[in-house]
Amino acid sequence: MSVIEPTVTQKFHDTFVENNKQNALKRGVIKNGITASAQNLSAEVNNVPVFSVDIATGKVANQKQSGRCWMFAALNTFRHKMINSFNLKDFELSQNYTFFWDKYEKSNYFYENIIATADQELDSRKVAFLLATPQQDGGQWDMIVSLFQKYGVVPKTAMPESSNSSNSRDLNNYLNKKLRKDATILRELITNGKNTAEVQAAKEAMLGEVYNFLAISLGTPPQTFDFEYRDEEKNYHLDQNLTPQSFYEKYVGVNLDDYVSVINAPTADKPYNQTYTVEMLGNVVGGKEVKYINVDMTTFKKLAVAQLEQGESVWFGCDVGQSSTRDSGIMSLDAYDMNDLFDIDFTMTKAERLDFGESLMTHAMVLTGVDLVDGASTKWKVENSWGEKVGDKGFFVMSDEWMDEYTYQIVVRKEFLSQELQEVWKQEPTVLAPWDPMGALA
Repeated sequence: MSVIEPTVTQKFHDTFVENNKQNALKRGVIKNGITASAQNLSAEVNNVPVFSVDIATGKVANQKQSGRCWMFAALNTFRHKMINSFNLKDFELSQNYTFFWDKYEKSNYFYENIIATADQELDSRKVAFLLATPQQDGGQWDMIVSLFQKYGVVPKTAMPESSNSSNSRDLNNYLNKKLRKDATILRELITNGKNTAEVQAAKEAMLGEVYNFLAISLGTPPQTFDFEYRDEEKNYHLDQNLTPQSFYEKYVGVNLDDYVSVINAPTADKPYNQTYTVEMLGNVVGGKEVKYINVDMTTFKKLAVAQLEQGESVWFGCDVGQSSTRDSGIMSLDAYDMNDLFDIDFTMTKAERLDFGESLMTHAMVLTGVDLVDGASTKWKVENSWGEKVGDKGFFVMSDEWMDEYTYQIVVRKEFLSQELQEVWKQEPTVLAPWDPMGALA
């Protein structure tokens, strides 16, 4: 290794203090902060929130201090359909209900993975990966499908938000403490030669404690409930003695098997027009396998446009923190000009960012509109789940170029795939490592 000699540092210092432009920048950045100093207001001018295709959605929801964006985004796509089908106003499905079952199923998924890897050393990469974060708030599209198919959904009135769903830090902290402790017990039982029945009995007792922990923290999920509401015309409606499954069938009615998860990952290890899955990525044991089809960006955007033009919003995953403004809700490559501010070239390709850990999917939202000029997309309307105090009453504008660089996943109806891609979808997926960036949870 080469040490930094004091003479080298002194040279850097002397060069800096003699540069009047850098000293002026220093004063501004110290006073105002990096992002505020680099913000480019022309990005707002170039991304006016007007769209040629614009789906009615109602008010945005608010996930608050939790990582449930993937869940909110999926429930929002259902909410859009229900608002239009049943003439509802300010309606939401219960995120707390789905949150409960996700935590419950993720705990079991963790236990089963601990049992499956009990023959590996604690410092093996897979065991270390499991123990680093036994469970968290984030998820993937196919994981939410598994929850909906097993547990259905309920209106928010049937299971309202709780303090711990709106601010999930303590819940996650103590649930992960329990899961790690239980992992020590399960591994010890297997090491001591206990048979499968004995290990599973111990796991069931642990799962009972998890249920109690979640019921105390989030409330008990309803098994039956009444759906009572007034529509936009003030007409009264009452539907009694529903179950979460019957409510889903009657009021949502979406066949989730008709949808496919499409990614754009331009890395050398993931050729286009092939399918992929990720090892140890899931929540419901026996549920839907996480599966993607990787396509080029031109195809990716055409699929999103096709669904929007049919009047249906699009669940998508992206790296929301990259070159986006929270207050004005602009997602654009020129939102900030860091290269000019620091005279440093921060540019990387999308593939390089994925390969070198600079970017991955961090957030899920919903595409609810697109601006088409001569048939080509120029900007996209995005429904976020951060409440109405950000962006344009909670809605963001994403430039087409930003989508190219930082959007990784969309969910569309299978019918929009070409015949060739539909055949590709039937293939057995290539299995990616648990820590692959395409296994990131939104």
